[in-house]
Amino acid sequence: MLHRQTFLRLAAALLLAPTLAMAAPATGEPVFFGVSGPLTGQNAQYGAQWKAGFDLALEHINAEGGIHGRPLAYVFEDSQSDPRQAVGLAQKFVNDKRIRIELGDFSSPASMAASPIYQRAGLVQLGFTNSHPDFTKGGDYIWSPSISQSDSQPLLADLAIKTLGLKRVGVLFLNTDWGRTSRDVFVKAAQERGAQVVVAEGYQPDEKDFRSTLVRVRDANPDGLVLISYYPDGALIASQVRNVGLRQPIAASGSVYSPKFIELGGEAVNGIYTNTSFFPEEPRAEVQDFVKRFRAKYAKDPDAFNAYAYDAAVIAAAALRQAGPDGDRKAVRDAFYRIRDVPSVVFGKANFDPQTRRVIGVKSVDLVVKDGKWALGESRSRGAVASSR
Repeated sequence: MLHRQTFLRLAAALLLAPTLAMAAPATGEPVFFGVSGPLTGQNAQYGAQWKAGFDLALEHINAEGGIHGRPLAYVFEDSQSDPRQAVGLAQKFVNDKRIRIELGDFSSPASMAASPIYQRAGLVQLGFTNSHPDFTKGGDYIWSPSISQSDSQPLLADLAIKTLGLKRVGVLFLNTDWGRTSRDVFVKAAQERGAQVVVAEGYQPDEKDFRSTLVRVRDANPDGLVLISYYPDGALIASQVRNVGLRQPIAASGSVYSPKFIELGGEAVNGIYTNTSFFPEEPRAEVQDFVKRFRAKYAKDPDAFNAYAYDAAVIAAAALRQAGPDGDRKAVRDAFYRIRDVPSVVFGKANFDPQTRRVIGVKSVDLVVKDGKWALGESRSRGAVASSR
């Protein structure tokens, strides 16, 4: 009996040994990914949100053994989300042999300007906030876990038309390639839902005084407004809307979802609706585990861009593990075709369509600013998206 018990203890120890080895903290020479994104300039807050998400993800990844025992780390270069700077950084990253994969840039125009360099050099560009429908068409090294505007703008149209009941819509859009593309998709979706876009006014990224534009919108007599904006310009527009006599409901694209939108807009943003794929009060287990760890590290709630960055680092780690400890950049590209059910805060499990190289499935959580904070509205999700974008 004694010998049998000793045998069982030894067998149990041997079975546990691989698990314990895998759980050992990562050590040695780091495996690097590069990040091109805004650390200064008008979009600097987004870069700060990215860093918080990356750092939390790396704590978890490296505590669980990193990339085949080596720690995962990143090199973050400031592009200010400027296409010209993004191009220069792309050349820098492709020439840096330490970099196995690149994440970014923040805006689709900046990322798409750099995509040809990554494609020609054979370095995966993971544009995790790039929603332009054409982004992943840049080649087989261009991938994105971001929901395409082809899918997100119809959800914004649902919010504006079905939830808010708008029939005559006024649109203000950021006059960039991203903003114009979003406008076009939204207008088509609104018309398909029986609404009319009575006015659509573009504005420049550095514009500060919107009063003349808002007067033209007011004179078109819409029964509600849609903002296709980022949070700095969206908050500024909101602060000027009431001054020209506009009292209609407002819905905004998910790119305004941030605590900074409320901080910058104050009382003016109360009552503004948006939708997003992440909200910290959503009860899903993946969300609540992430929120708990984020609060423990930063003593505040995460927002969507924290979650997007966290997920991007986890996806990058999954591809690097799949590529193997000695895998080259092509092996990392090939890994994206094989990885399945990657743990994701936003999607639960992330999977990629091999044709479009975008994540499969579209989620939407409706929110409204109420009493100076974001509040949960109706939650919707659509089925898998496998068609070409």
